[in-house]
Amino acid sequence: MNFRTWLSVFTLVVIAVIIYFSRHELYHAWVLLEKVNLWILALLIPVQLFAYFAGGEMIFSYLRSKKAIDAVSGLGLARMALEMNFVNHVLPSGGVSGISYMSWRLGKYGVTPGRATMAQVVRFAAGFISFIMLLIVAVFIVTVDNGINRWIILVSSLLISGMLSVIVGGMYLFNSAKRTAGFASWITRTANATVRRVTFGRKLIVLRNDTVETFFSDMHHDYLALKHDKKLLLKPILWGLAFTAADVLLFWVTFWALGQPVNPAPILIAYGVATIAGFFVITPGGAGAYEAIMVGFLALAGLDQGTAIAGIVLTRVILLLGTIGLGYLFYQHALIKYGKPKRPTA
Repeated sequence: MNFRTWLSVFTLVVIAVIIYFSRHELYHAWVLLEKVNLWILALLIPVQLFAYFAGGEMIFSYLRSKKAIDAVSGLGLARMALEMNFVNHVLPSGGVSGISYMSWRLGKYGVTPGRATMAQVVRFAAGFISFIMLLIVAVFIVTVDNGINRWIILVSSLLISGMLSVIVGGMYLFNSAKRTAGFASWITRTANATVRRVTFGRKLIVLRNDTVETFFSDMHHDYLALKHDKKLLLKPILWGLAFTAADVLLFWVTFWALGQPVNPAPILIAYGVATIAGFFVITPGGAGAYEAIMVGFLALAGLDQGTAIAGIVLTRVILLLGTIGLGYLFYQHALIKYGKPKRPTA
């Protein structure tokens, strides 16, 4: 079998594993359908499509400003964002697999690898900034709401402080070529040493210093380019606000369909905590931990635990099915049309 066939088989196996481990959630969601207003729940479809469109615009608005790409239809934007989301779910790697895939896809539109990487750096930066802006608003809302547990305010403040610290730390790191190279070297040594310990002394090299240094050097130059042209972040940030708001709206719509509308501010905070935790969980899309964190946080915020479980699980199952179903079809179509992604050269 050729590479594409093996890749397709592997993808199907991973999907089967995801469905197997999510079987209890799928059953619970099926039971919940008996008391859900399906007309309201159907709003998830346009909201999710808009979320994918906004996620695509975070990348393409930057590329257009640099005149690096021709016009792409709104459906094309949503489709590529859905493909990237699918890849990140099937191959959980903290977003790295999605970055690699999108660089390959953008290359089919004539975007150079360096520019494609830069576009995704902008997407992450804009997403981070836009989320912090909405998070500050959410913290203000829960602070003035006397019905909200004060622990929520503490967790929210810690989340904002942590995210700001990451931004400041990233700016400090990537502002200096020397610091960036030193960090790349440390990452390489630490990763290889950890693998040796886990494999009981086997001399396996999972990261090569020259490859990692090249990657972080590109990040350094990307950061300097953004630093000298900050207005390039404006449109991606605006689309980032729309994307985050749409993602939170998905959960709110489900609670509404269950007849239990919820204050969107705690949902936003729970969404942020769960999303960050998902980066450190090896299950696809952070499945299991993501739902548990959101449910626990909303219960702490005063929401009935049964309602929290119903709303979060039902939303996640529907989004999971949509992401895997449509994402797989579009992903397979892209592989058939363009062939296998080329391996990056170090």
